[in-house]
Amino acid sequence: MLAHTEREQLLELVHAALAAAVHHRALPEVPSDLPAHLAEHCGAFVTLTHRHRLRGCIGLIEGYLPLAETVIKMAESAALHDPRFNPVLPEELPELGIEISVLSPLQRAASAEDIVLGRDGVMIKCRGRSGVFLPQVAAETGWSKEKFLSELCEGKAGLPENAWKKPECELYTFTVEIIKA
Repeated sequence: MLAHTEREQLLELVHAALAAAVHHRALPEVPSDLPAHLAEHCGAFVTLTHRHRLRGCIGLIEGYLPLAETVIKMAESAALHDPRFNPVLPEELPELGIEISVLSPLQRAASAEDIVLGRDGVMIKCRGRSGVFLPQVAAETGWSKEKFLSELCEGKAGLPENAWKKPECELYTFTVEIIKA
């Protein structure tokens, strides 16, 4: 669990990164005096909403960078490079909702039975393709586990909808710590 001050610092970094990105300025530097948790390598997603509608969502599943650096880069990517949306405009900034999802390490699931909707995010890897749903997707959609996994396969990974049932496909779970602004 991140401390309140660490959560606030991540939100400040995301706000600064978004402002820099939409004004085409250099991204903020990662502070050299980071608290230990913000210097740990872990995955994270930054989700942007505008008037309660998705406006961008980009993340890294695994931690290749310190958490603080990851959220800066993901904020920029969510604002400017999510292929589903046009880039965020400067005038949208005051109305953007921000959600940071800090990911736990991936755990291989033995089967779909191991997945708990609403608690677990899920990643599928199969035939050189992969797709990910954050745990929030289950709560937002109300899908059954079968529908959740079918949408993950077909909608996110470009696989047949029942690929999650195939033994050659691997399911991984993770949890998230959510930080909202």
